[in-house]
Amino acid sequence: MLRFRLGTIPVEVHLSHLLCCALLGALGVSDMLAMDLTTWTLDPHTWTRDLGLWPARQLLEGGPGYGRTALLVFLAGLFVLSSTVLAHESGHALMLRALGYRPSISLAWLGGITRHNSLAPIPWHQQVMIAAAGPLSGLSLSLTALVLLHSGVSRNAEGLRVLLSWLCVSNLLWALFNLLPVPTLDGGNIVSALATRFFGQTGFMGAQWLALVVCLLVMAYAFAGDPPNPLLGILFGMMGLHALRLLLAVLRGDMKVSSGVAPPPLVQEMQQAEAALAAGRLEEARQRGLAVLDSEECTPDLASRAHHLLGWAALKNGQGRASLDHFSQVRRRPVETHALAAAFSLLGDELRALALWEMAWQETHNRTVLHEYAGSLIRSERVQKALRLPGVEPEAAFLCAQRPLFIRGAYSEAAALCELGLVHTTSARLAYDAACAHARARHLNDAMRMLRRATELGFQDIPYAASDDDLAPLHGHPDFEQWLAVLQKSATA
Repeated sequence: MLRFRLGTIPVEVHLSHLLCCALLGALGVSDMLAMDLTTWTLDPHTWTRDLGLWPARQLLEGGPGYGRTALLVFLAGLFVLSSTVLAHESGHALMLRALGYRPSISLAWLGGITRHNSLAPIPWHQQVMIAAAGPLSGLSLSLTALVLLHSGVSRNAEGLRVLLSWLCVSNLLWALFNLLPVPTLDGGNIVSALATRFFGQTGFMGAQWLALVVCLLVMAYAFAGDPPNPLLGILFGMMGLHALRLLLAVLRGDMKVSSGVAPPPLVQEMQQAEAALAAGRLEEARQRGLAVLDSEECTPDLASRAHHLLGWAALKNGQGRASLDHFSQVRRRPVETHALAAAFSLLGDELRALALWEMAWQETHNRTVLHEYAGSLIRSERVQKALRLPGVEPEAAFLCAQRPLFIRGAYSEAAALCELGLVHTTSARLAYDAACAHARARHLNDAMRMLRRATELGFQDIPYAASDDDLAPLHGHPDFEQWLAVLQKSATA
């Protein structure tokens, strides 16, 4: 996977996208040879294709430069296709940035997705603006390439003219394709958002019927054309099937559709639930979130928002399974990668958690996420890699490593990681947490050993230790009472 940034917008390019673009680039070379196609130069003087231009001339005539030319055509095709998809997704991302969101871009297979990474639902008018920004970006790039062809590039610069021609045609076709009113494409999102906003469920169903008709027409053209295009037919068949599923879900009552405008009291209840979560009042947040879900007036957007909140509340309570159950019901909004990573860590599925923590670190570059990623590496027995991460603090990394183990009751493992951390750094906190884990595991001698070690490293919080529930198994133990007395005496000396 390739990762980089466009300004402040993180971009990830999956291997599947590069492979698809490479395949189409290779097919472009073979088409030139098998069908005598030209380069679509869009010559502004003749508006015709010219077999005398590079690269058609070299590919058709062969000769010493044949291999080099074929490679250049392949790389140019790969660049044009990837840049076309990236330009389209960048349009969505820039509009999201202009509206105050923090988007991220992911390119996979032949397309891409732009995530808005917002906790709150996006209003319908912003959805329309964001969806329209992608095709508009592509059309703008296509027009720019055409203007450069017409007036800004010498006719002798054949290679550059070919590249600009491909950019012009590729961006134009991609923009027009995405404006078709079918599900998963921008045109379908625009039509569905507008129709639902003004006509409610009837409008939503009308948008799906329109999409179904368009898909059937394109399929008929694809399979009956000369020559037929089965890939295009299959693609629109899948889109039509998606529209049909949405229609059937509404007709069966499995899917509630409204204009997206929730009653003010319900919106207020959701806002109060989110405020309670932000303030750490987890039970209040949970109760309010469940009340929103149980309401008959709950819209799909509010239901998604409530499941997102309940997922976070469960996560903060150390309930990994419940958290994932709620996150799986979130629709039309992203679930934070680090939230999923934390849930899998709580479940003990470290293979999935590690991959997600790494992805979350690449997305956010947040120091807390960095140390959680390091903790996941430590739990996966990759301590040296964890400690070599740039800017990682050993104490924080080992504390993050032991916390999920402690929460799910793996006390002995948590204690072992804390003690391993003491090999790499001197930390009273690690020693104290090791004592707590040993106490929970009923290893009382080991708990006392780590309490004494914590004292040696500077631990002096007597009231906290005396009231800490994690040390309750030590209450009444002679060594623990003596330790408290010594600590009290040294504090008052």
